[in-house]
Amino acid sequence: MSQSRLTELTWREVRRAGEQGIAVLPIGSQEQHAGHLPMGTDTLLVEEVLDRALAVLDHEPSAPEVVRLPALPFGHSPHHLFAAAVSLSAATLGAVLDDVLDSLVTSGYRRVMVVNGHGGNDEIMRLAVKRFALRARVTVAACSYWTLTAGEDEAGRPDVTPGHAGWFETSLMLAARPELVRTPVPARTPVEPPPLFDHPPHPGLTVESHGEWERVDGSTDDASGADADRGGRLLDDRARGLARAIRAFDAASR
Repeated sequence: MSQSRLTELTWREVRRAGEQGIAVLPIGSQEQHAGHLPMGTDTLLVEEVLDRALAVLDHEPSAPEVVRLPALPFGHSPHHLFAAAVSLSAATLGAVLDDVLDSLVTSGYRRVMVVNGHGGNDEIMRLAVKRFALRARVTVAACSYWTLTAGEDEAGRPDVTPGHAGWFETSLMLAARPELVRTPVPARTPVEPPPLFDHPPHPGLTVESHGEWERVDGSTDDASGADADRGGRLLDDRARGLARAIRAFDAASR
């Protein structure tokens, strides 16, 4: 596998890599994650999953050529500004993604994958990819890392995945960056009624109600039972899923 970082290449190397390679852009956020996780949790986790996925591919024969871009550390996080966040508007994030994609195409790339680490970016990212492919001769893929599983591990809890600052993200951070988790993680006080954004009144509805994130103190579920071993297994499972997705994208877009 030919794996490189855009930041470390010369412009001629960037051009040559674009002839066959896939540019991979991780995107995250800077936002409150309750009282025990750092602001950059989403960025740190998407980078960790991508690190592990590329390590998986690096041990396989005939793996795709990948050029990794620096992570975009800011996302769409207005719902976390009640506490603290550095947030881009939906229009600004869409415009940033459009400019990055346009720059990559102009620099010679015809295949790009965006890998997301923050739920608030998901719809904006997917719309940006769809719109860009309508006007540029490019094949673009988009995914959020927690949706790509290899299906080989039962360590997860689907009821709280991905959640926010809860059991899933805290378990992953305990595995990836334990020194940044403020421990012991306190138990979360049950919130009644549960927030509508996480428990809609009817299947298929997306419901938002003013002040809900502040009411639940910025977390979706109890993180006190988070576990580093299970977090490591979940990271590896997502990494294997992402590796398979990159390989499949490569085969479909040649």
